[in-house]
Amino acid sequence: MWDTEIDFQIAAEMRRHNLEVLGIRTSVESNWKGIKEAITSTCHEVLGHKKHHHKELITVDTLDKIQERRNKKAAINTSRTRAEKTKAQAEYTEVNKLVKKSIRTDKREYGEDLATTVEKAAREGNMRQLYDTTKNSLEIAANQNDQ
Repeated sequence: MWDTEIDFQIAAEMRRHNLEVLGIRTSVESNWKGIKEAITSTCHEVLGHKKHHHKELITVDTLDKIQERRNKKAAINTSRTRAEKTKAQAEYTEVNKLVKKSIRTDKREYGEDLATTVEKAAREGNMRQLYDTTKNSLEIAANQNDQ
């Protein structure tokens, strides 16, 4: 067994025991809510939150712009009046243009970096790096064509 699995089992058992000692449960529904809450909080304590791994060709600045675009989209959805909605839509279109431009720039720079890496590896005769970089660039191109 892994250490995290053992930690999880111990923490979950302690929470279940504490709930039983306190006598909090009164019905099946509250029983389920207590168990669910104990399991989810134990998971967050032991395992932590899942970290989102972004594509390596997208920079942190672009990810910030994407988050800003999401916030603008949420503002459109939560706007109450037509005036608010049109203003929010105008802001969203501006941010959306910036995001698309930033992604295009990131892709271009990433492609240029790959090309310089391939050229350098070819000049130095480093066939392993040449092969890995070429394979990586072909996988990225294939994934972009699938989308």
